[in-house]
Amino acid sequence: MPLPLFKILASSVPYIGSLPMEPIRCPKIGVLTYSMGQRGILPTEIARRFINLYLDIITAICYKLFMRDESFFLRPVHEWQRRYEALRASFVERLPARIVAERFGYSLAYIHLLRHLFAHQKIDFSEPVPEGKTNRRRLDTALKAKICNWREHRLSAGEITALLSEEGVEISVRTIERVLAEEGYPRLPRRSRLKLGLTVKGAQVPAVAEKLPLAKMPKSSWESEAAGVLLFAPFIDQLNLPQVVQEASLPGTKTIPALSYFLSFLALKLIGTERYAHLVEHAFDPGLGLFAGLNVLPKCTAMSTYAYSLDAVHLLRLQQSFVKQAARLRLYDADLINLDFHTIPHYGEQSVLENHWAGSRSKAMKGALTLFAQDASSKLILYTAADIKRDEANEQVLGFLSFWKKQQRGLKPTFVFDSKFTSYAKLSELNQQEVKFITLRRRGKTMIEGIDALSPWKRIHIPHGKRKYPNPIIHESVITLPDYQGQLRQVVVRGNGREKPAFLISNDFAAPTELLVGNYARRWRVENVIAEAVKFFNLNALSSPILVKVHFDVVMTMIADTLYSLLARKLRGFENCDASKINRLFVKGKARVSLSSQKLSVTFPRRAHNPILRSVPWHQLPQSLSWLDGAGLELRFTRNYIRRAAFDGSFFRADACNPGSGFSQKPFSMGIGLGAYNLL
Repeated sequence: MPLPLFKILASSVPYIGSLPMEPIRCPKIGVLTYSMGQRGILPTEIARRFINLYLDIITAICYKLFMRDESFFLRPVHEWQRRYEALRASFVERLPARIVAERFGYSLAYIHLLRHLFAHQKIDFSEPVPEGKTNRRRLDTALKAKICNWREHRLSAGEITALLSEEGVEISVRTIERVLAEEGYPRLPRRSRLKLGLTVKGAQVPAVAEKLPLAKMPKSSWESEAAGVLLFAPFIDQLNLPQVVQEASLPGTKTIPALSYFLSFLALKLIGTERYAHLVEHAFDPGLGLFAGLNVLPKCTAMSTYAYSLDAVHLLRLQQSFVKQAARLRLYDADLINLDFHTIPHYGEQSVLENHWAGSRSKAMKGALTLFAQDASSKLILYTAADIKRDEANEQVLGFLSFWKKQQRGLKPTFVFDSKFTSYAKLSELNQQEVKFITLRRRGKTMIEGIDALSPWKRIHIPHGKRKYPNPIIHESVITLPDYQGQLRQVVVRGNGREKPAFLISNDFAAPTELLVGNYARRWRVENVIAEAVKFFNLNALSSPILVKVHFDVVMTMIADTLYSLLARKLRGFENCDASKINRLFVKGKARVSLSSQKLSVTFPRRAHNPILRSVPWHQLPQSLSWLDGAGLELRFTRNYIRRAAFDGSFFRADACNPGSGFSQKPFSMGIGLGAYNLL
């Protein structure tokens, strides 16, 4: 090598070489440097610097060839790292989604999806997927056969993993997919969340309601949260409600018959459901569905829109048929009938309903005006109306009279109502049709001021045990009123607990005064029934401008109230309790429902009031359910076991299901000594 080149190397090596200027420790390089210096090829110092430069060049080349550089981050190979770098570019570098998608080879929609999943903490980079091949888990033949069997039932790999996890076998989804691919099963087509039985938020979707083929049902048993409605099943057959629905010609569908729709509405009334939107609470209860002859109750939309297929004729026939069946059982005394209006409020600025007087709120408000007719003796509702306009209110008493004449021919009850129920002209028409009535006269200032001038006054006694003022004073007279043809009997009542006197008028001149005043005093029973319907049956909860829908709800309230009254009459000591108390003490609560060989068995758990239910003569009531293909019904009420320790350690046990069995005669050895009664 020429001398100028050596000078160049000698002057350039210190600036090019980056390795520290230390003695070369590598044996081979040291020997090479020494030999070159001894032979005079290169000076020793220059040779050392040349070798250092050579090593730097080799190191840089090796680093470029074998070590990772910025391309590891800019052009990632593994999928998990690509997602990581894409999210880092999105959230750290704040790059637009389109640029990130082009840089890492993703679509724009997938970048948006990655950002959404990361923002909602659905991506975890704490344990990245291991690189390279991993050891595959080997599955035995039985487990593979089970996986293939589940896939034949159209279950996804995730669902199969969940089922195996319940059995204590933990296998990943990828392993399930690999096994299915090896066995020749193709991937399932992508299914929507609705087809998977889930909503958008992941909630479970209940099954579609359909008629239950009870004869083909296998033996099964389940817990029902609202099995107490089955206590009303014998009374439904007693009232022959399937025939009532048939005579009313209520509409149905191919999937859900008319009777099942009717019983679904009745079930919601019996358990006190406030609104159809609350139906989701019972959407998975097969016990309520069985009560209606279905697998589950219909959905909220089907229930809320059913009334739109009804008209006034359906509701009139429904009431006529129901009252006929109730009269057949002699549920109505029908000597005295209380009548009253009730306004079901309708809220909203866009309401098109008329203003009606709402007594509970002491003001006029928009709403649906409804009519209730109640049998005063049994306290049962026997007639309702809802499609009433303000100028038609006075006519309703004649409309009810026409309905009642068709139901009970030859019977002429006494109507009791307040002063604003109808006009004096309609009272005259009632008198012409020989219908007795008791009502109040609309009092004015002049009438009240002339009270002191009336005489004579006499004190009477009203035979009513709970009455606070049983001995008012009265003044009787005969009067005439405008628009009324004939004379009326007037009874002015004072000392009845009111600040102002009451002016009773009636066309019944033969009834004793005590009976006349007492009958009107019991008119409050109809107001109590309306208050109960509002409180428990949620009468005011249905707010709709479609009055036929309101009327249908009122009719279902009437039927549910009758069923509660029939049940209460069988409960010793609770005959006069209202529906809310009967529901709380006896109906509300879960029970186990068992179905086998055309027999339905309902076992109620131990409760404080089970002795009352066991004392009901269920054997005297219908034992089969006509709307469930004549399936037998057995009601079981678990009783507390009373164990008696005897001298020999034996005890007798009360039968838990047979209400009339008393104590069993089979002793059970317990190995206990002397003791008293042990109540479990």
